[in-house]
Amino acid sequence: MDISLSEYGERLRGVRERMSQQGLSALMVSDPSNLYYLTGYNAWSFYTAQVLFVPAVGDLVLFARTMDAHGAFRTSWLPQENVYGYPDELVHRAGVHPFDWVGGKLRELGVVASAAGEQVGLELDSHFFSPKAYRALVAALPEWNFVDSVELVNWVRSVKSLAEIDFMRSAAQIATVAMSTAFEHVRVGSRQCDVAAEISRAQIRGTAEFGGDYPAIVPMMPTGAEADTPHLTWTDAPFEDGQAVIVELAGAYRRYHVPLARTVMLGRPSPELQRVAAAVGEGIQAVLEMVRPGAQARDLAATWERVLATHGLAKPSRIGYSIGIGYPPDWGERTVSLREEDETVLRENMTFHLIGGMWMDNYGYELSEPMRVTATGVETFTSLPRQLINAGILS
Repeated sequence: MDISLSEYGERLRGVRERMSQQGLSALMVSDPSNLYYLTGYNAWSFYTAQVLFVPAVGDLVLFARTMDAHGAFRTSWLPQENVYGYPDELVHRAGVHPFDWVGGKLRELGVVASAAGEQVGLELDSHFFSPKAYRALVAALPEWNFVDSVELVNWVRSVKSLAEIDFMRSAAQIATVAMSTAFEHVRVGSRQCDVAAEISRAQIRGTAEFGGDYPAIVPMMPTGAEADTPHLTWTDAPFEDGQAVIVELAGAYRRYHVPLARTVMLGRPSPELQRVAAAVGEGIQAVLEMVRPGAQARDLAATWERVLATHGLAKPSRIGYSIGIGYPPDWGERTVSLREEDETVLRENMTFHLIGGMWMDNYGYELSEPMRVTATGVETFTSLPRQLINAGILS
């Protein structure tokens, strides 16, 4: 299933409705996930300046490097006449910035005067909008009152369509294949880098029915004593007997991500690790039973903390976040966080990565479930066992 033009229209209507609520006359979108969501544009061009101009009324206009502008026509629904390429001599050059040119082009297109004195939203917390870009826009368009859009498009993305849910179910199949590959290859004596290579191959190969996309984050494999720290990747060291290996990865399909984490044990686990694994499994199950439309994000976090407390444990960090479209360096949507301070009300077809990660002293354990809020409860996207995995048992 592809995203239809009518669905792109619904997405734009949702964004413009939120723009109106925030008092914005226009929005400038630089996050590649949001560009993809609104237009379908998909290329590894986000390391240079690019931005989508979204007026409250009228046509969308995309600005990209000249050599990438044609890719927008190839991958998005935007008409070619709505895509402008800036000169290559502006790329990574001291003293100038592509947004100097973008500001001039917007003035040439006649849209500057219409928004003079009004609020124009910028994605000020995007990984892809630099301080230099901001300074260039302010200097080029002094008539505009630039304000933070506060992840406006990201929040619209938080409730998925049926087509998006189908993409995520496909991504979940790829995540399952990739994790099963990890179960098969994590062995005493195997090099960490070789296992990472097999996981990456499985992520891109996908299934017999559909191929995978590149994930926003590489496979992460904190190992042994280093498993007390999240987000470590791999080395060329061999796995050793007695090590626990945390494997966190994602299946990606059409840029939609379904992350997944499990812990693989090489040899006999310590009583401490077994105790933590049992507590995490119980906590994850209790949280899943709380998921339903109308529940608040903080309700899930409070449930988790109550279960951990019965085991004499606590987790100070959030236990999950909203997921969907992702580009490097992150597969999260940067909106809802499952923590006790977040009062967001869950809605049907919101999707989350629920993470039971415990990083202790010189060891760690992680178990996660990607999930969807249904009309009556929860759908978990994968069905792998929620337990400490003994190497070789499930291969």
